[in-house]
Amino acid sequence: MDNDLLSKKELLELTGISYGQLYRWKRKGLIPEDWFIRRSTYTGQETFFPREKILERVDHIKNMKDDISLDDLAGVFSPEVGDIRLSAEQISSSGIAGAEVVAIYAELYGGKDYAFDDMVFMALLGELLNTGGVNRDEAACALRMIKDAIGSFKDGFCELFAVRKLGVFACFIVSSPCEIRFEQALKVIAQIKIPELKEKLKLKLL
Repeated sequence: MDNDLLSKKELLELTGISYGQLYRWKRKGLIPEDWFIRRSTYTGQETFFPREKILERVDHIKNMKDDISLDDLAGVFSPEVGDIRLSAEQISSSGIAGAEVVAIYAELYGGKDYAFDDMVFMALLGELLNTGGVNRDEAACALRMIKDAIGSFKDGFCELFAVRKLGVFACFIVSSPCEIRFEQALKVIAQIKIPELKEKLKLKLL
């Protein structure tokens, strides 16, 4: 069986959750239907999951379920956000992005109030600038690239890497989860998982 898949039995053993919890979370929409992968084995049909995605999701649910209702958690993990729009002042006051970052985003793309996707890009811009290793022009370049490319990744499951080699900045996007190896001379300045960024942002909007 593929190493990137985890059987249902292994999942329950590794995480300590019950069969009932797993399927209750599925019914609530906390775990996507297409993560339940049916495969034929020598014992018959078994259910498998994408290893990294399911382990990460279960960990998030276990850590948050005591503080947030399952219905609210379903909203956090859902790719759908609705028609929420916030002003620049509301975005900065809620901690989504600092006032300076919001101002930079407004200078680059305009607007007086912003949709959820804009807030995600603002949060991304803020994380890049907060690394201390990415200047404003480089962060703006990375932002333009991901705004153009994110639609190519289902539900935004991708990661942004910002790297530098011999002083030269570069950035790229890869499907998430993934495994990458870099040469020694290349320094990774930032690695940002877009799904995690969205989840953090939705929690701030609850």
